[in-house]
Amino acid sequence: MEKIITVFLLLLCATSQIASSLQDGLLPNGNFEYGPKPSELKGTKVMSVKAIPNWEISGYVEYIKSGHKQGDMLLIVPEGAFAVRLGNEALIKQKVKVTKGKFYSLTFSAARTCAQEERLNVSTSPNHEKNDFGLFPIQTMYSSNGWDSYAWAFQADESEIEISIHNPGVEEDAACGPLIDSVALKTLYPPKRTRANLLKNGNFEEGPYIFPKPTSEGVIIPPQIEDEHSPLPGWIIESLKAIKYIDREHYSVPEGKRAIELIGGKESAVAQIVKTTIGRTYALTFAVGDASNGCEGPMMVEAFAGKNTVKVSYHSKGKGGFKPGVLKFRAESTRTRIMFYSTYYSMRSDNSGSLCGPVLDDVKLLSVRKSHLL
Repeated sequence: MEKIITVFLLLLCATSQIASSLQDGLLPNGNFEYGPKPSELKGTKVMSVKAIPNWEISGYVEYIKSGHKQGDMLLIVPEGAFAVRLGNEALIKQKVKVTKGKFYSLTFSAARTCAQEERLNVSTSPNHEKNDFGLFPIQTMYSSNGWDSYAWAFQADESEIEISIHNPGVEEDAACGPLIDSVALKTLYPPKRTRANLLKNGNFEEGPYIFPKPTSEGVIIPPQIEDEHSPLPGWIIESLKAIKYIDREHYSVPEGKRAIELIGGKESAVAQIVKTTIGRTYALTFAVGDASNGCEGPMMVEAFAGKNTVKVSYHSKGKGGFKPGVLKFRAESTRTRIMFYSTYYSMRSDNSGSLCGPVLDDVKLLSVRKSHLL
């Protein structure tokens, strides 16, 4: 009888683990805290394809402990004690059960180690869309600790998919490549326009998973992301530089729980195309502030609605706060592009060299009567 109960409990635990993998958060062993057996390692190099629990590898993959020394460089892990390093043409992948047809956002942490031009290729399989993958240049570091969290979105084409993170680089040192840690998945629910707001996701509440750790630096949403597969539903990242997705738990946010930080000056822009009626008058309202992250000095956000524009200045003391902005305009087309970017380039005052910028939040677009303009 005791054996039957033990088996039942083991099955129950196994079932719970499978169920938990479907919830928002880390993938099974997504932080790589469970590693290879000593017999499956040669120094730091992983020698077996399935040595890392829940993952399958190919190429030159290393299992790195925080504090590992490489020459004069000390390798730091952002969460827990272990991470993996992807060398030449190295790849890690994991099969995940999802809901077919739904949208998901993948968040993962990465750090550059050797080469200046390191990149990562993120993809899912099966994938019915040609060239649907994310290529992440990680030569620009946005955080103060050398690690950044990135987001990438996709639509699940089947009920079971395989998520892959690949280093396409080839360096003289085969071990040279980015560190990977904390891989998480979150279901995205594409927002709709309402009578209270003609823009989708104007408060930025719907977005990628943000790690709850105390030292979270926010999530980098890479540039040139289209609306359909944006990890920030409703919005297009159409610039050359990324934007940062932040939360109230770690930063100052004007409204709600989430906002974005425009960290790349005019190279860090977000846009949304909205249906409008020619000749009708509209009001675009929004909040501009700072994230209370030591980003000090003069800031300015430029807002655009078609050919119309307004500049909203904000002097930051780096301790939080915000001010409202408004742009009133008459629509000249049935589709109007709404866009925001930061006029200036800013860096945090902690001597880390980290890029920062104004926070944008609570963006609303409403049709108004002409009398309201007076």
